[in-house]
Amino acid sequence: MANVIKLRKGLDIRLQGEANEKMLQLKSNGHYALVPDDFEGVTPKVVVREGDHVLAGDALFVNKLYPEVKFASPVSGKVTAVVRGERRKVLCVKVDADAEQSYVDFGKKEVEKLDGKAVIDALLEAGIFGYINQLPYAVSTNPQSQPKAIFVSALRDKPLACDFGFEVKGQEDDFVTGLKALSKIAKTYLGIGIQPDLQAELQKRNVEQYVELTVFDGKCPAGNVGVQVNHLNPVNKGEVVWTIGDPTVVLFIGRLLNSGKVDLRRMVALCGSEVKNPCHAEMLVGEELSTLVSNSYDTDHHVRIINGNVLTGRPTTKDGYLGAHTSEITIIPEGDDADEFAGWIMPRLKQFSTSRSYFSWLCGKKKYALDARVKGGERHIIMSGEYDRVLPMDIYGEYLIKAIIAGDIDKMEQMGIYEVAPEDFALAEFIDSSKLELQRIVREGLDNLRKENA
Repeated sequence: MANVIKLRKGLDIRLQGEANEKMLQLKSNGHYALVPDDFEGVTPKVVVREGDHVLAGDALFVNKLYPEVKFASPVSGKVTAVVRGERRKVLCVKVDADAEQSYVDFGKKEVEKLDGKAVIDALLEAGIFGYINQLPYAVSTNPQSQPKAIFVSALRDKPLACDFGFEVKGQEDDFVTGLKALSKIAKTYLGIGIQPDLQAELQKRNVEQYVELTVFDGKCPAGNVGVQVNHLNPVNKGEVVWTIGDPTVVLFIGRLLNSGKVDLRRMVALCGSEVKNPCHAEMLVGEELSTLVSNSYDTDHHVRIINGNVLTGRPTTKDGYLGAHTSEITIIPEGDDADEFAGWIMPRLKQFSTSRSYFSWLCGKKKYALDARVKGGERHIIMSGEYDRVLPMDIYGEYLIKAIIAGDIDKMEQMGIYEVAPEDFALAEFIDSSKLELQRIVREGLDNLRKENA
């Protein structure tokens, strides 16, 4: 029987444009790119050249600090470009796919006969080990770290999120295989939401023999893997846990072991108030987004295309590429052409507010078409207790942010920086009266701490 943890803090932002359970059949234009920035903390070293031919599963780049950590090409084809930015930073490696796909054969594996080292070696060889992250620092992990536990979150609860229960249908064998493999490395925790169908399917397959199953009952960000770590087995200084906040990664692992091939297919929700027909589609990591978003929205409007969800995703264009951990492509109004009579003075009914500043709070569970405007300028931090309302973790969020801004490492450690990831502050950033870029601040704090402790 699964444990149930009830979370009382958090905030569900109800937005228009939720994807329905309809699959859009796509025809790829054959352009793909793997982006190193999708793997936080990785310094890439490109191991291919323009003009090389690669198979699906061949390495495109490796982690310079840990060369055994490779990053596999999602397709077979010709390497067309290694795109670099300032100071020769690698922005992406582009591949044009073959008409007929070819794969590196890594061989099928029987998970029951593998130990933890054999599982890690298989993931390293196939170039998908780097999809696993770690706490502290919220970066792509390395095989030299010894995790005290592994945490997998199969609960996606951010606005307009792609439902993993829908994605995993028909792929339960691969998911269970992936969980079994992870359990060989260290004790594994699996967090899900109130998803009766998914829970019943997992229990039918006896996953509780391999993982500790926990149901998180609460508002967003209950699905954040950092929140689940905080409630199940918090990270102390000197400890490491591996985290998988993107449950599709478990499918990648299961497919590799069951088929012997690297298969980076994932389900993506095309969503947002500007999308004409919100739906789901199956895409490969790194696939060009024009395949998905062309003709999906009215080009007369100025829109923002987000590679991810509205809280943690990155702005992109239709010429961008699907992120390694992206399960939503969200399209919302940019808002720079909005013309509101009397501005904030008006008693708005179509604007969302957590402080009851607008009369929209009287409208119950209304869904909103929010735009990308910040609606205010950055100012000094206001110690109002706002963060605590949406941060279901045993830390002092406002004091941690102040310590990071001040660069006080001792205070950061006391305030719990080893337990957090930037995404844990996404909701706090959304409601913040000071309009601070909290996720950027937390990322800079984690990076500085990692350098200091190196």
